[in-house]
Amino acid sequence: MKLRVVPARTGAQWVREGLRMFFKQPLAFAGLFFVFMAFSQVVGWLPLVGDFIGLALVPAFTVGMMAASRAVEAGQFPMPSLLISAFRASPAKTRAMLLLGAAYAAAVMLIVVFTSLASDGKLNELLAAQGGQVTPETMRDPAVQEAMRASMRQWMLASVLYLPISVLFWHAPALVHWHDVPVVKSLFFSAVGVLRNLRAYLVYFMGWMMVTMVAWLALLMVAGVLGNVRIAAAGMLPVSLAIATMVMASLWPTFRDSFEADPTDNDHVARL
Repeated sequence: MKLRVVPARTGAQWVREGLRMFFKQPLAFAGLFFVFMAFSQVVGWLPLVGDFIGLALVPAFTVGMMAASRAVEAGQFPMPSLLISAFRASPAKTRAMLLLGAAYAAAVMLIVVFTSLASDGKLNELLAAQGGQVTPETMRDPAVQEAMRASMRQWMLASVLYLPISVLFWHAPALVHWHDVPVVKSLFFSAVGVLRNLRAYLVYFMGWMMVTMVAWLALLMVAGVLGNVRIAAAGMLPVSLAIATMVMASLWPTFRDSFEADPTDNDHVARL
């Protein structure tokens, strides 16, 4: 296995491929994404360990969505069984994926705990005092405005802290599943793969930001033409979920173009 260094414009190509794959099989991708979200929701109800288990399954789910994209790329229908591809491999790969998932869950939960400690929960208290209703009068309350700014700072802190986690785990599940890379090495190779192609990934993320903005703007325009703002409010969630599914569909191209298999490379050492 060796790393590929791609030009910045490849990031835009990844976005286009994600969109194309999704619209080739929109119901299949949406179904796979919904199944995982529903399963995570049910698991989350488990006391104490529910949230941890849900997060720990994210790397395996990522492999499942990448396998679905790979199937669509090959002209095949993405069967539901692909969602558990990571657990249908060898026992060694399954153990490695579970270990990777546990590491991911631990990292995310540490961020949640840290940012929660940095928040005083004032916004929730103020909104609860208003009966949970967000009104123009509520938004003009200086205390609510300050609490919203504090909440925004908390969200930004969480985003900054999550960025290195995202880099470490971006390619790690695929490296473990398709290249038999050990867990620790997969995290290292993932980080190197992203950083060496940083320009392409910046274009990639900016591309998805533009797709999101265009979709939301189109939704607002439709609501404006029909004169019903409730349409925008009701459509925001499904549109956001659809875009999230498209992003998941584009993960396979990012991995495929960042790494290539070397049939002579049997010692799991990448030439980076």
